[in-house]
Amino acid sequence: MTTSFEHADEFFSFLTGKASAALARRLQKNLKYEGITITSEQWTLLYYLWIEEGRTQQELACLTFRDKPSVSRLINNLEKVKLVMRVNDKEDKRSNLIFLTKQGRQLREGCMRQAHKTIGEALEGLNYEEMIKAKNTLEIVYTNLK
Repeated sequence: MTTSFEHADEFFSFLTGKASAALARRLQKNLKYEGITITSEQWTLLYYLWIEEGRTQQELACLTFRDKPSVSRLINNLEKVKLVMRVNDKEDKRSNLIFLTKQGRQLREGCMRQAHKTIGEALEGLNYEEMIKAKNTLEIVYTNLK
């Protein structure tokens, strides 16, 4: 089904940048308020490692919808600040498994507190039905382009 939008360029601009950029900026601001100096991109990788450590770079790339070079750069930067470490995969010598350091694990509570705050700020003024409708709309957009 093809749909014609009079203002499709505005919708595209909003979907590809405005909302996600605003969310990322607010998350970064809220993390800084907590005293946490990571980027919103780094937060995304840490989030998936808090769920399950020992993921490969490829898994993290898939989970975060990023390409492998971007994930590698993020991991390099997280390694520099001693939040993650790479460990050679014993089963596949070509892969590295990514683990949290003690410092990386300790950031979880503060980061999650600020992530919940950010989502609350983003969804302020929306009722449950509006949130579900927005989620469903974005799922359709994603499925159409997958």
